[in-house]
Amino acid sequence: MNPVVYVLNGPNLNLLGVREPAVYGSLTLDDVEAMARKTGEEVGLTIEFRQSNHEGDLVDWIQESRGRAGGLVLNAGAYTHTSVAIHDAILACGVPVIEVHMSNVHARESFRHHSYVSPIAAGVIVGLGVDGYEFAIRALARRIDRRAPPDLATA
Repeated sequence: MNPVVYVLNGPNLNLLGVREPAVYGSLTLDDVEAMARKTGEEVGLTIEFRQSNHEGDLVDWIQESRGRAGGLVLNAGAYTHTSVAIHDAILACGVPVIEVHMSNVHARESFRHHSYVSPIAAGVIVGLGVDGYEFAIRALARRIDRRAPPDLATA
């Protein structure tokens, strides 16, 4: 069975392709999910892909990843800049988290420059559009592979 990686998306990401296409592009969240699943397949991961506009759902899913997932890709959307609850859930889950933002949040409004996720994330990818998801999944696959014990049957 392949290791599981959660790909969690926060508020308004369900509107990809419609919301501010000059900032976020024309691909939909379904397109992002298909790309994430394809990348997961290529690197031997099972992708658990979810989106919610509700902070509590994201907290629940982060907690669910504890003991179940090898890593987590998180685009918390606006909750990145406001949610101590998501910060605390990440600390409690004990899995590596890569924070992803499609736009370069540092080139946007000043309120987007602060992240409650970045200080506790294994990595942060910003400004690379949907490619950020692929890069995050590949990075987690390498990280999970390095943590795996050697296969005793081939050692």
